[in-house]
Amino acid sequence: METYLRVTFHSEGARPSEVADRLQRFGFVPTQGNYDFVYDWNGSATREQLLDLSDEVTGLLRGYGVLYEIETV
Repeated sequence: METYLRVTFHSEGARPSEVADRLQRFGFVPTQGNYDFVYDWNGSATREQLLDLSDEVTGLLRGYGVLYEIETV
């Protein structure tokens, strides 16, 4: 499974490089195409793990003035 993340930046928010660094330290990898980052589960993930990851991303990006969309396939 992989979790994809799309980030929308705001001119009054944090610098994109700062947000990218924070996400990469957590384990997301930059990607190209419809999404900005991907998190590889290296196998299956439970519903609880997916919710935990979403909670972690919310915490990581809180106060940075960005919006995000998350999709796991």
